Formats: sequence, C-alpha cells, structure tokens
Amino acid sequence: MAVSLLAREVSDLCLGKPALWSLSVSATVGEALSALRRSSDPYLSVWSCDHYRNASRSKLDVNECRCIGKVCMVDVICFLCKEENLKNPGRALGEPVSVLLPKVPGLVRHLEPNASLLEAIDLILEGAQNLVVPIHSPLSRKKLIPKPSSNSTLHNNREYCWLTQEDIIRYLLNCIGLFCPIPNHTLESLNIIDTKSILALCYDEPASAALPLISESLVKQTSVAIVDKDGKLIGEISPYILNSCDVSVAAAIATLSAGDFMAYIDCGDPPEDLIRLVKERLEERNLGEALELLEEESGISPSSSCSSYSSSSDEEFGLGRSGRFGGHSSRLVRSTDATVCFPWSSLVAVMIQALSHRVSYVWVVEEDGTLVGVVTFSGMMKVFRERLKSMI
Repeated sequence: MAVSLLAREVSDLCLGKPALWSLSVSATVGEALSALRRSSDPYLSVWSCDHYRNASRSKLDVNECRCIGKVCMVDVICFLCKEENLKNPGRALGEPVSVLLPKVPGLVRHLEPNASLLEAIDLILEGAQNLVVPIHSPLSRKKLIPKPSSNSTLHNNREYCWLTQEDIIRYLLNCIGLFCPIPNHTLESLNIIDTKSILALCYDEPASAALPLISESLVKQTSVAIVDKDGKLIGEISPYILNSCDVSVAAAIATLSAGDFMAYIDCGDPPEDLIRLVKERLEERNLGEALELLEEESGISPSSSCSSYSSSSDEEFGLGRSGRFGGHSSRLVRSTDATVCFPWSSLVAVMIQALSHRVSYVWVVEEDGTLVGVVTFSGMMKVFRERLKSMI
C-alpha cells in the first residue's frame, strides 16, 4: 500500500473535477467581477493567452498559453477598498485584471497529469496554492461540460482543473492508516503550530487596518484573527466568507471597526444601523461614488451582501454548540465563528475538522480562548512528507 501511495499520479486526484473557468490577462477588473458573479467557482484562472483576440492566428505557441494566476472576489474587494478607488470605483473597474494578481511568484504552478503525488506535495511546500493539471481526453468530456458563453475552458486544445491543498489533504486522510501512529500525535508534539505568522487585529481597530492582512491571508490560505485586548480569539475576518460577499462590503471595510465589520458580514444580513453608519461615513468623506456603489450592489436592502455562513468546532475540543468562547456581550457575540482546536488536539482530528469546515487552517487556542497560533494544511503536509521519505 505504501508503494501504491508513492506511485500515485495526480490525475487520480483530478477525476470528476470540472474544467477551469478562465480569464485573459487582457481583461479588466470589471470583466473579472462580472465573470466571478457568473461562475460557480470562487476562483478564476488568469491566462497569458487571449483566444478571442487571437482568433485569426492559426496556432498559438504553447508557451504563450499558461495560467499565470488566479483571482477571486476578495481580490476585487481589497482593490476597491483603496482610497483612490473608493473615490472613483468606475475608473478602478476599468483597470487591467493584472492589478489584482499578488506579487508573489509561484502561487499557481502547472503540473502534468502523470506527475506523482510527491511532486504535487513538494510544489505546495515550495509555496504553490493551486496546481493546474490537464484533464485527460477533453473531447470525451465535451458533452458533459457546458462551455461558458464568454469564457473558454480550452487552452492548448486541452482542458485544465485545479488541484488544491484540500484535495491532497483529503486524499491523505483516506490513506491515514498508512501513517500510524503519526496521525494520533498532538499538534504540539509534532511542532506544527505556527506561532510567528499569526495575522491578528484587535476588534476595536479600524477594519481598514485588516486590508493588508486580508491580502496576506489570501496568499497564505489562512484568515485574519480578531482578538480582544487580552489576546483572546473572538472571531475572524475570513477570505472564505468575503468570497461570498458582493463588492459593497468594500465601503464597510473602509468605514467600520473590525468588530462592527464582523457583524456586518455575519449571517448574511448586515444590521440596518450599520448600513446607515456606513452611508453616513461615506458622505462625511465625500465618497459619493462609493455610496452609489453600495446602493447599487446591495439595493439598500442588505439581504444580498453576503451569503449565510456558520461553523463550529467539534465537541471534542470543548466548545459549546456555537463554537464561540463566552464573555463577550455586545455585538461581538454575533461575529463570525472561527474554527479552533487546542495544542493537545490530535493531527487526524484537526484534519477532519478543517475538511468538514472547508478551511485550510485551524486556529490553536488555550482553554480560556487565548490565541496561541495556527495550524495549516501545508504544515500538516510537511509531517506526511517526512513520513513518506521514510517509506522510500
């Protein structure tokens, strides 16, 4: 079984995956926003080629047609939050989509379908977020995959899919028996709790102070922890949640505190008092166009600002049904729950917890809720990679 695992090809992990929705690097931010609204995938792949503008060419150089990055609603929101863009959102939406791409090389990497699982893990440990893998026999899938009217799924006459950290962790969990007794060890004993790269903000600080942290958390595939003055975790501003919001939340980030912003995006319906507060502060700053964007996107009624989201930790971790720690009586108790575990939680339990909540990280806290650190999928993969080395 160990030999079979080591020989596993990444194509086996791509079975049944849909073809990527794609966008040309020549597209605008507005076009990216429109495509994200239509797409069932929260991420769009950005390609160096443009099949529509190059339709007259008989053949494109393979090297010209490569995925160079990915964009999501969080990228658009963070971009629109900049002061100059709040003043003129119309101009901002006309900027090239390349302004949304993180200036971090290697976040997206191409990988052939016959590459091994070990190669995929190594690329992720080198910093890749997503691996772009060709899907076998695109012609046989032609009738099964609907082609978007304005987005080609074919590049170099092939279709591609994402292979993510979640895909690999899910596969490793299915083979967890091969790694015993490692999965039963605690996070603390495995030394995979990251205590140095925590992205955190106090709840009474401006939400705008979280912008660079949100961008960084998107790159690291984590989140921004919101803590009280004693360092206790009370919630988070998660890219996962922001990805389900519309761009009107950019105005809320620019005007609210971190604690109020959590309430704004919680449960899908921002409180009416916060809607009014955002509008008043936009008017005070003479950001009329941003106010128009807020009204246009949310239709004044806040019901469409974010989709509903909730999560809670397993009872194994000693939390109540809501997964929150008590002691916060104001609007903060409505803030978005953070997925948490303890330093003595087992690796396999935390893997299951992260996968069930569809996050690639879990916050590590003490019994009183004090934030200790974070454990990520990439940190877990390091443990399994070391174990796999011993099998070779």
